[in-house]
Amino acid sequence: MITKDNGNINIDIIKKIVQQVAKIIENKSRVLIVSSGAVGAGRAIVKLKNEKDEVVRRQAFSAVGQIELMRIYKETFKQHNLNIAQVLCTREDFRTRNHYVNMKNCFSSLLDNNIIPIVNENDTIAVSELMFTDNDELAGLVAGIVNADILMILSNVEGVMDLESNRLIKVIEKNDKTWKHFVVPSKSTFGRGGMITKCSVAEKLADIGITTHIVDGEKENILVDVMCGKNVGTTFLAGKKISSVKKWLATSNGSSKGVIYINECIEKKVCSENKTCSLLPIGVVKIEGNFKKNDILTIKNENGEYLGVGKAEYGDDIAERYVGKKGKRAIVHYDYLYLSNNKTNI
Repeated sequence: MITKDNGNINIDIIKKIVQQVAKIIENKSRVLIVSSGAVGAGRAIVKLKNEKDEVVRRQAFSAVGQIELMRIYKETFKQHNLNIAQVLCTREDFRTRNHYVNMKNCFSSLLDNNIIPIVNENDTIAVSELMFTDNDELAGLVAGIVNADILMILSNVEGVMDLESNRLIKVIEKNDKTWKHFVVPSKSTFGRGGMITKCSVAEKLADIGITTHIVDGEKENILVDVMCGKNVGTTFLAGKKISSVKKWLATSNGSSKGVIYINECIEKKVCSENKTCSLLPIGVVKIEGNFKKNDILTIKNENGEYLGVGKAEYGDDIAERYVGKKGKRAIVHYDYLYLSNNKTNI
């Protein structure tokens, strides 16, 4: 949205966003910004000679463009007497609880000192298998870290559209899957994701208690309108809040080191709304992957449907010996078990 067709940064759009953020901060809210644009800015500044590797190209463009992007943000926010900080992340930064807590502490310190963190993927060092789908995914992770009340995903469309009736879907209730019938795979010229990613992030965050809005970022005063409670864009309504540990787990599926398959009996127990149940080896039918204690594990049922994630209480060597056996300690303790309401084959 902030990148023109030729790759140059759209300074007018950034000025509009910054002006609205300044107004929101005046009203005592705290704001973080997750912003792409570095690769596009770099592409507009330099031309690379004979470089065919796309990841290397992104790294080089990002290294050049990130400086320009932050310069624009710094100068624009300075007009409102606001300071910014640059925070660059890779997927690896979200893989361990220690990294997660360190990032949370960094964000808290910046916000407590009235400094606006501007977060972006560190494309300069990212490799393809560790890259985020796009910055919508990164925004979801950051929202989880800071226990955000609201995430606004800015797009160049009004929200999620019902293509049959050509009307905007204004509200999507928790566990409502109908949006999947309307969203088509597409992405912007300089982006890596599209509306499917935005909706998937919004659905996941609603599941962990964070209301998410998908709105047209070019629309006049759109951020202020959301904060004032106006019915704009598409709102994914949040469920109940969950613990910070489970929030970390909920947003860490891409960091999984192994897979646990559980039988129907234990699936019913652990997925029950009214029970607090750890994942015991007697209900495990199969495990995959090489993992150690404290690694993230994906949990699936016997049909291969994704159920959630958990933190391993021990490594795969012990887990293999315990599969299907009674009287063995939990492979995932309830306190470190997150089960999604979105059962899918992934």
